Amino acid sequence: MAAGRDRTAAGMKQDRAPAFGVYVHWPFCVSKCPYCDFNSHVRETVDQARWRQALLAEIAAWAARVPVRPVDTIFFGGGTPSLMPPETVAAVLGAISDTFGLADDVEITLEANPSSIEVGRFRDFRSAGVNRVSLGVQSFDDRALGFLGRAHDAGAAQRGIAVAAAEFDRFSFDLIYALPDQTPGEWRTMLRSALDLAGDHLSLYQLTIEPNTGFAGQVRRGVFDPMDDDRAADLFDLTAGITADAGLPAYETSNHARPGGACRHNLLYWQYGAWIGVGPGAHGRPVMKGGQRHATANHRKPEIWLEAVEAHGLALQEDRPVPAGEQAEEALMMGLRLSDGIDAEMFHARTGGQTLTEVIDPAAWQSLAEDGLVETDGSIRRVTPRGRLLLNSITGALLRARAGADDQMA
Repeated sequence: MAAGRDRTAAGMKQDRAPAFGVYVHWPFCVSKCPYCDFNSHVRETVDQARWRQALLAEIAAWAARVPVRPVDTIFFGGGTPSLMPPETVAAVLGAISDTFGLADDVEITLEANPSSIEVGRFRDFRSAGVNRVSLGVQSFDDRALGFLGRAHDAGAAQRGIAVAAAEFDRFSFDLIYALPDQTPGEWRTMLRSALDLAGDHLSLYQLTIEPNTGFAGQVRRGVFDPMDDDRAADLFDLTAGITADAGLPAYETSNHARPGGACRHNLLYWQYGAWIGVGPGAHGRPVMKGGQRHATANHRKPEIWLEAVEAHGLALQEDRPVPAGEQAEEALMMGLRLSDGIDAEMFHARTGGQTLTEVIDPAAWQSLAEDGLVETDGSIRRVTPRGRLLLNSITGALLRARAGADDQMA
């Protein structure tokens, strides 16, 4: 990507040039949070040298499968990647640079917790090449942090943000809201505190009860009841208004940024760019040599992934071509999450020549538009602010209508 590209208020101009990213998954955590359904594992010891070599081997193996071109974005996720030794981060970034090259304005993000141990490594991570951190703060209320199973308190969260602001030009932090008994006044106060501390980006997620998590078990046992949908919707609207007034409008359902502050790696996903997934459980949508996009997923269990990479270079549990129609559906589902919506020309370029009219049923779109839930602006299709809370239903309605139309034509 060229340096100095024009940015929109929502984040980044929808460039039609294909972006390329690398996602690196570090699966280890100190403890498992009860809301988390990510691929995270607690281990007493980790053979750091062995893991470092495996990550480097997997990066090298990918170079034989995908076109070699400069990487625009790199994202270290987890798990808790800030538990990685900085020298491992440096080695991984060196391998990516040596193998593919890096764009002049490459964005390199590392997720971190605001514990004193991890925050103490921020300068070393910056020296390793990281230029953006994303902190898992989740709350500034000690009682809420206890409920969420977090190991830090509110004071540590604020200190972590201060260190991130001092060490990095770009940083973000996450908050979780719509907790069972949270009031609008409590959330308003916390959100305004967050805006006082924020840099160019905030991620604000409603608490969802995911299957096979600690919270799912607690809800089944009647330990607590999740917030009802109407109250959660009110908090969503409150969030949208306060952040927009503060100059960090939503550029995606749960992500807010100042002009130019959007997370470019996440935009790569939502704008249906190409990326490889490295590490246990990592998913990818790389475009292979020859031009075919694949869906890939690595083995989730750390030990299985490690042994497979050491034996074969890769640890793929899924590796299949994505048919053009499926690409179009994926690009639709991802792109409608963006406040900027979907650019028809870029959609065509990134889905193997599919067009929006081939995946969106015109009658269904017209019906949703009449209800004020979607809109068309030249070559852009987007969900309106009113429709954002109904995003899943809107996407499902569009795809079901298209499937029904296809069946009738068959």
